[in-house]
Amino acid sequence: MRVLHVCTEIYPLLKTGGLADVAGALPPALASLGVDVRMLVPGFPALCEAIGQRQRVAVLPTRFGADAIELTLGMLPNGVSTYLIEAPALYDRPGSPYADGNGVPYADNYRRFALLGWVAAQLAAELDPTWQAQVCHAHDWHAGLCSAYIAAHRRATGQRSAGSLQTIHNLAYQGLYPAEIMSELDLPGDFFGVDGVEFYGHVSFLKAGLYYCDEITTVSPTYAREIQQAEQGCGLQGLLTTRAHDLTGILNGVDTAVWNPATDIEIEVPYSLDCLEGKQQCRTALQQESGLNQQSHAPLFGIVSRLTDQKGLHLVLDGLAELIAKGGQLVVLGSGERELEEAFQQFALAHPNSVAIEVGYNESKAHRLIAGCDVILVPSRFEPCGLTQLYALAYGTLPLVRRVGGLADSVVDCTPENLTKDIATGFVFDDFSLEAFMAALQRTFTLYSEKNTWLALKQCAMRQSFDWQDSAKKLLPIYRRLIS
Repeated sequence: MRVLHVCTEIYPLLKTGGLADVAGALPPALASLGVDVRMLVPGFPALCEAIGQRQRVAVLPTRFGADAIELTLGMLPNGVSTYLIEAPALYDRPGSPYADGNGVPYADNYRRFALLGWVAAQLAAELDPTWQAQVCHAHDWHAGLCSAYIAAHRRATGQRSAGSLQTIHNLAYQGLYPAEIMSELDLPGDFFGVDGVEFYGHVSFLKAGLYYCDEITTVSPTYAREIQQAEQGCGLQGLLTTRAHDLTGILNGVDTAVWNPATDIEIEVPYSLDCLEGKQQCRTALQQESGLNQQSHAPLFGIVSRLTDQKGLHLVLDGLAELIAKGGQLVVLGSGERELEEAFQQFALAHPNSVAIEVGYNESKAHRLIAGCDVILVPSRFEPCGLTQLYALAYGTLPLVRRVGGLADSVVDCTPENLTKDIATGFVFDDFSLEAFMAALQRTFTLYSEKNTWLALKQCAMRQSFDWQDSAKKLLPIYRRLIS
């Protein structure tokens, strides 16, 4: 089966979040199962530079404000064939893939990502005479128009060119634009409606994907259920409920070639389930790197996250004074809302021996932090999947999480019953409240003091398997349905 993955970033070439990790690991896992998989990405400078040898597939007409557009084909370092849309007027820019150097989203993002969806639909037709996609697998809102263009092609020609699958990585990001842009999208006018791309008077790229695609996946089973309710449906719960029979939750995986403490070159000392001594050395190295006191009597906590309201970090800030009073320490790596960045920085200034923060994202530091900490904090308001807790489990770092989305699907709470059964892997709380968070935090201090119990918890965490091949296998029947 020929499957085209449509996305905007790929680890390790270009990464702003977890989408890149998925795009870097899932296609190779599918290829190992016999899928003829290719990718389609915008020609961002980092991607064009990394995929050096490329052959021209097609020269495309002027469209979406770009007067020079070429489709080229190259190969990723992981062996996956990848199409690049080389449109310098739209993609050859500094800053992130989505915003300028000051973090301001590009005003023409709707054109940039409309072109992505439109080219995907052409690859499902006859744009490349040597390879025609049977399934277009669109990731997040940036690729949402892919399904709409495929639907428009079906209606115009009466032919079914390919099946379309839309994956929701985070429903909160929908790609909303004023209704006026509809005239620039080259879609039928009647696609702008409640039964179409319209969302409260705006054009929604994600709603376009969810309405016109043949099937929908999201990144955990629990999140698939949650987004059909008002609390986490982000206004799309009605549509998702009507499409419940087409909606499947598949938990993301871990790329063990990248996240494996036994082979990780980024950490101080490799270690494994059978030889855990190196983890203590990673802990000491992280304390030294972060300027913290060398202590082992209380847990060392970590945060690797976007610093946003979604992540529940106000709970951490509200409980941080007590964490410090109990002897705990905290290392933070992330960036986002200025208020949160400054709040953690103030704690670090006031308590330099106990709290450290690095604003920004550093992939190497993320590995060292996860390897060196005892507990990773992910107290999210909502969490579609979460990858940080999966990485932490692999490194024997116990997640403290709220029971939502993929966190609920991947962490087993340290209840007395689960401890007795030797299945506990972390600390889970339910209510989004300081009281519930602090109760879970107290349990970490209590069990940390019980060294044999803590060792058993680390070992149980490291025995968990979240292999990308397992996720890929669950996609195969969906692809088969789309092709048939």
